[in-house]
Amino acid sequence: MAKHKVEITGLNTNELKPLSNEEMISLFKRYQNGEVECKDILVNGNLKLVLSILRKYVGRTDNMDDLFQIGCIGLLKAIDHFNLDYDVKFSTYAVPMIIGEVKRYLRDNNGVRIARSIKDLSYKISRIKDEYIAKYYREPTISELSNILNIDEYEIVLALESTKDTVSISSPIYNDGGDIIYLSDQLEDKKNNYTLEDYIGLRDALMELKEKERYIIKSRYYMGLTQTELSEELGISQAQISRLEKSGIKSIGRKMR
Repeated sequence: MAKHKVEITGLNTNELKPLSNEEMISLFKRYQNGEVECKDILVNGNLKLVLSILRKYVGRTDNMDDLFQIGCIGLLKAIDHFNLDYDVKFSTYAVPMIIGEVKRYLRDNNGVRIARSIKDLSYKISRIKDEYIAKYYREPTISELSNILNIDEYEIVLALESTKDTVSISSPIYNDGGDIIYLSDQLEDKKNNYTLEDYIGLRDALMELKEKERYIIKSRYYMGLTQTELSEELGISQAQISRLEKSGIKSIGRKMR
């Protein structure tokens, strides 16, 4: 299997036709006016978005078909709750909802035992995040979650980090047909100097970026998309993607100083 390739039983990715932004707007207007058949077109036109997100989770589960179905549940929820009045692209709204469903599935099927109190807090945070995204069309920062839940930022980060899915250090992360590179090969012996406060600052700095810069940074470094893939998805040149990516990284660097 090629690096980051997602293989789904019975699904020919070559037959998946992504929708243009104009087609999406037209279909959403028709769907929200009662033309329920438009929902199937919206789903099929966004399956590549689900697959692009699943690339990050290759090797995290034995059954990618199941994970694909979970991702599609997130896609369906996003389609049902999307509001054209906010003037944002559907993918910007749908990505965090799809990722949320996938993470919940992996967390619930995680073999590592987590304290009940931490797991309950994680579920509560996830619910608040979903409600916030549905209302404001962006993820809340750790600081905003802290204010909403009236608990310390450290507790929020601890709950979110403690319930992440685990990965074996023997998991293959690259295979070009020759030597396989495993996760253990990439582990550094030296202890890094990053603190929890650094991670909180990075997350908050990311949320303060312009919407398109934030989406590109997340897609590049969180979901593993290439500049070419983002260029095709967003309908802008690869050079523009590169400029926005560099601008976002510089902004994060300034805020982290």
